[in-house]
Amino acid sequence: MGITLAQAQAAIESAKMKAQELNLKMNIALVDAGANLVAFARMDNAWLGSVDIAIKKARTARFFDMPTGNLGQASQPGGPLYNIEHSNGGLITFPGGIPIKDANGEVIGAIGVSGSTVENDHAVAEAGVHAI
Repeated sequence: MGITLAQAQAAIESAKMKAQELNLKMNIALVDAGANLVAFARMDNAWLGSVDIAIKKARTARFFDMPTGNLGQASQPGGPLYNIEHSNGGLITFPGGIPIKDANGEVIGAIGVSGSTVENDHAVAEAGVHAI
């Protein structure tokens, strides 16, 4: 079974709490196992340009079932996946997107966060994952 709306909302709430703790304004997206948007939150005054990035981070993490930062390492010049970010209607290959697994280790969705440094984006995304 894919991520439920209740789980997605719990992840958003947890991610928002982490963002507030770090004094950040974030865009947070949750997708299901089919990479379809389930839930989204744009914190007050979060960057408009990060809306699309958060959604694409979540979709990228689900498409490849790995954190977006890991995909980014393989997509550097000379890497085995160089230029992959141009596929699938545009991918994001820097940190902030993380797959979400159920208790059996099956990927049920993914979270994508954007609005700060990639380190902060990843930390806020991790907080969302830990809520599930």
